[in-house]
Amino acid sequence: MQTLMQAAAMVPASIPSPDWSGFDIPLPWGTLRIHAYALCILAGIMVGLWLTSVRWARRGAPEGSVWDIVIWAIPFGIIGGRLYHVVSSPDAYFGPGFDGTGDLSLIPQIQRGGLGIWGAVVLGVLGAWIGCRRSGVKLTAFLDAAAPGLLLAQAVGRWGNYFNQELFGGPTTLPWGLQIDADNPNFPAGTPADTLFHPTFLYESLWNVVGVLILLALDRRFHFRRARLFWLYAMYYTLGRVWIEAMRIDEAEQISLFGITTRLNVWTSVFVFVVALIAFVLLGMKGRPVPDTPYLAGHEPAEDRVLETGDDREATVRDTDPVVSDSESRDNLPDSKNGSRDPSAPTEVEAALRNGKQPVPESPVAGSSGHKATESAPEAGTSK
Repeated sequence: MQTLMQAAAMVPASIPSPDWSGFDIPLPWGTLRIHAYALCILAGIMVGLWLTSVRWARRGAPEGSVWDIVIWAIPFGIIGGRLYHVVSSPDAYFGPGFDGTGDLSLIPQIQRGGLGIWGAVVLGVLGAWIGCRRSGVKLTAFLDAAAPGLLLAQAVGRWGNYFNQELFGGPTTLPWGLQIDADNPNFPAGTPADTLFHPTFLYESLWNVVGVLILLALDRRFHFRRARLFWLYAMYYTLGRVWIEAMRIDEAEQISLFGITTRLNVWTSVFVFVVALIAFVLLGMKGRPVPDTPYLAGHEPAEDRVLETGDDREATVRDTDPVVSDSESRDNLPDSKNGSRDPSAPTEVEAALRNGKQPVPESPVAGSSGHKATESAPEAGTSK
């Protein structure tokens, strides 16, 4: 018991501020700074891609197509995320009230932080659509496969805010309060140096990890199609983003709607949640796609196209015989008398007429059995 109490006393009563934010790589012309924020984003992309590639392969998608898609989706997503951040927090780039006192050169410096998830999702989906069209697969199928991986990438990427000491919440006395260096530009002015803050990055990271497990479990149970799992991801994420965003105290664009003034990201989350809910319900009324395949029409593998055309094509091939003319079939029939008549030899009727004899009509029975029909035809039934 005493050991446990000593261990508990050693646990810090707060989350310490990071003492590392990256490292430098020496180069002949200077140094290259590798920021911890960028490493977190990169790590999030890697784990998200891993989970997405596993799920995409299980859907029966063409091998390697996930890379053909993400090579478009990731750059588009980064650009979209940066643009959304600039619009939602414009003061640093355009100045307060767009008075021109901002620094436009900061816009491309994403290593300093600032990627808005909604811009990243919108342009990322556009890039994924381009990649899907080029690969011959359905965008909706890819979005369903990628939804848990996208949430996992966000969970890891959020730790970049910790190393940048940014996007934290208001003051708190909770034991998991976050320390921020008092000389950090993001530290609220006029606040005591020992103030702790809500670690909103940690709240969102944990929320997203739980969401990954929920999405995987629901998809295993219901096998969502038509991008319904993606819209379920949007609903879950925005549900958490509303209350987490409301805790943050960093500067952001304020919007007034319905007599309520709050951050732009809060209203965006509410709007996206409503749209996602409507889309989820409407797509559920359509049922599962038929056929349930990740391929676009006309891009299925050759063997799948044969199976889809069904047994009719195979039956047609098997039942098709070469046409045999009536004359050829008659020539191939055995002679009624001896079973192998020479086509050039005269018939018995012709021979009788030549010898001046009266032809004897053949009996159908004799012709079919090969036995004598009458005693006046002794050669009937004789083998040659």
